[in-house]
Amino acid sequence: MIEIPSDLHPDLVPLAFLLGNWAGAGVSDFPGAEKCNFGQEVSFSHDGRDFLEYVSHTWVLDADGEKVRPLESESGYWRIDKDRKVEVVMVRDQGVIEIWYGELAHQKPQIDLVTDAVARTAASGPYNGGKRLYGYVKSDLMWVGEKSTPEVELRPYMSAHLKKVVTPEEVAAMAKSLGDLPDDGIAFFK
Repeated sequence: MIEIPSDLHPDLVPLAFLLGNWAGAGVSDFPGAEKCNFGQEVSFSHDGRDFLEYVSHTWVLDADGEKVRPLESESGYWRIDKDRKVEVVMVRDQGVIEIWYGELAHQKPQIDLVTDAVARTAASGPYNGGKRLYGYVKSDLMWVGEKSTPEVELRPYMSAHLKKVVTPEEVAAMAKSLGDLPDDGIAFFK
């Protein structure tokens, strides 16, 4: 279920499905880089203004699913206009700043993004741009990223399947909002 916070800026209602903390795993595979499974934590939050704040951390996982070392980190800001056009400004730890543009699909929680501008520091690796697809599927957040470099044409490089993280405080708030349930619990579903 998608909840829309009462203090969410009205322009952001179409992006409400992104809100919250997400965690999961995915795969990374790009020529010239280590192929690996990775873990990921993502947060989409708001403070009442007309953007969502985005933070993502990924780390390499070993064969047992344990953290080995950091992989990538990125942060940014997401906006949407009245025509469902999405813009994202993102900074990545490899020394890359990107501006992404895209669109929220009609009648489904799916966003296609493409880089419009890329700025790189001298320390960053080669990178021309990319595409990303985010989708809310059966209460999970899934995404796939594509990238290109001067040597490699645009191709998929990372994808992940994330689940919503529920904190103890959120569980307590849910419990309070349920009110009185029948003792047997069955009547609740009738």
